[in-house]
Amino acid sequence: PNDDVLEEFVLSLDEEHLSLLGHLAGCNYCRSKLYYLPRPLPLHPKDALGNPKAGIYEAGLAESRRALSSRWEAILERERDDAPGLFVELLEQPAEDRDLLLRGSPRFQTWGVFELLVERSLESTLQDPAFGEHLGLLALRLSDHLDHERYGAERSADLRARAWAFVGNACRLRSDFQGAEEAFGQAYQQLKNGTRDGLERAIFLDLKASLHRAQRRFDEALRLLRRAVDLFLSHGERHRAGRSLVNVSTVHHYAGNLEAAISSLLQALPLIDPEREPRLLLCVRHNLVDYTAGLGRFQEAQRLYREARPLYRSFNEPWVQNRRRWVRGKIAKGLGQLRQAEAQFLAARDGFIAEGIPYDTALVSLELALLYVEQGRTEDLKRLAGEMVPIFASRHIHREALAALTFFQQAVEAETAGAALVAKVAAYLRRAEGDPALAFEAGNGSA
Repeated sequence: PNDDVLEEFVLSLDEEHLSLLGHLAGCNYCRSKLYYLPRPLPLHPKDALGNPKAGIYEAGLAESRRALSSRWEAILERERDDAPGLFVELLEQPAEDRDLLLRGSPRFQTWGVFELLVERSLESTLQDPAFGEHLGLLALRLSDHLDHERYGAERSADLRARAWAFVGNACRLRSDFQGAEEAFGQAYQQLKNGTRDGLERAIFLDLKASLHRAQRRFDEALRLLRRAVDLFLSHGERHRAGRSLVNVSTVHHYAGNLEAAISSLLQALPLIDPEREPRLLLCVRHNLVDYTAGLGRFQEAQRLYREARPLYRSFNEPWVQNRRRWVRGKIAKGLGQLRQAEAQFLAARDGFIAEGIPYDTALVSLELALLYVEQGRTEDLKRLAGEMVPIFASRHIHREALAALTFFQQAVEAETAGAALVAKVAAYLRRAEGDPALAFEAGNGSA
């Protein structure tokens, strides 16, 4: 447009729109946001009646914004389409060369690759925390080479905050609590530089609460999770709010408050979308069974288990089936079905050994040990204890946990191991899995 058209356009604006135009002239982020985010502004015919020129120019501005938004959406869609192939190409390189590729090749310096690295960081963390952390750090290094003027500096800060939070979560799962604290500190700083989006803040709070839970700072974890639930609900994210309530339940479980844990699960159930995340629904149903059995309400636990049986069958992988056998064993033992309980515990134990999961193997072995103690089966108890230490020594279980199992084995051999010692060692192992520095205090456990 020539100068006359621009002048006429400016004169056609009311005071509010002039103020907005002045802001846009001086704010790079808001200008970029016009392109980055779709902001259609359809003009209703009555809006043009009072000021025909305003109608003409605002309609033109709306059309311009729509065109620019459509163009940017097309560019971003193309970047996202290209990202999986670039991700595979990146991972084909030796780990030490990946940074060089991200720095030196503009093909990789896109929002699509940045976004995908952050997403895959979270997805990978549960199975391989070290790899999840590696992907998160790659995303952060890539972000140093993005055109933040183009993508929006504040939007980039939001995604960097998420990447740092995912790195912190991976550090937590590796029991590197100091590294996790530092990563969450970086995430918080990025959030302050970002859009102040409530959803980003809720994601951060939910993940940081898991760190506090692992540190046994339960009150702080619950405070963060309640804020996260409120934020998710205020943004219409019912499913995510349900997921945070599951985390609330886990905190209560770690704190030994099974009644509160069950209450939180029951609050979560109506919020969870089973189509979106069926595994989360399975987690809730399984934990309801497990916690109810933990309270000694075995008839109710059996009913809940039967209701969940079709869901268990839809997840046939060993991780799920071994936990199903374990909780079936607990219910059977509570109902006095001791032979069935033993069979389920043995099957779960063998499954955990095959999976290479040392702590769950130890805990289900201690369920068996308690069964043998209560039945006076000394020889079976000695055989079980004799098998435990070699299994865990080969799995690189940390030193204090191995010391606890060795102490248990020695007590069994001396025929001084009673139900109290089994419970003591089991309680220690539940805590030690997330805290390798936790010392085992032998004390007196023969009663």
